[in-house]
Amino acid sequence: MKKNLLFFLAIILLSNCSTSFQNNDVLPTIQVNETIDLSLPEFINLNTPQNWAYGNGGIKGIIIYNINGREFKAFERAAPHLRPSECSQMVVEDALIMKCPCDDSEFQILNGAPRTSGITNFAREYLVTNLNGTVLRITNF
Repeated sequence: MKKNLLFFLAIILLSNCSTSFQNNDVLPTIQVNETIDLSLPEFINLNTPQNWAYGNGGIKGIIIYNINGREFKAFERAAPHLRPSECSQMVVEDALIMKCPCDDSEFQILNGAPRTSGITNFAREYLVTNLNGTVLRITNF
């Protein structure tokens, strides 16, 4: 009897768990597989920690951020809480904030967390692999 009670309690507790990661059912799912050469002029700023650049791919492009010279983050430029439209392409402000021009909502560039009250979706993050120090691979698989 005690085993059954513990089993049911565990199921109830686990079913109520949540994570800080928000599923994004607003944006369509597309395959992302981009290679970024840090020696190219459009990505030269990415050679310095805490700098960023825009890249191709994704739904509306990608924002790439150099954390510390070796580690990078990449986020979808399409605002995570809106269906893609002409104004939903996020821009970087003050090198730390991704901002949506549609409604001035803001997201942190370090983790994609929303900074605007009422928004629960995180910016869609892509996996960044530093292949050899000068080439990055950005994927969602």
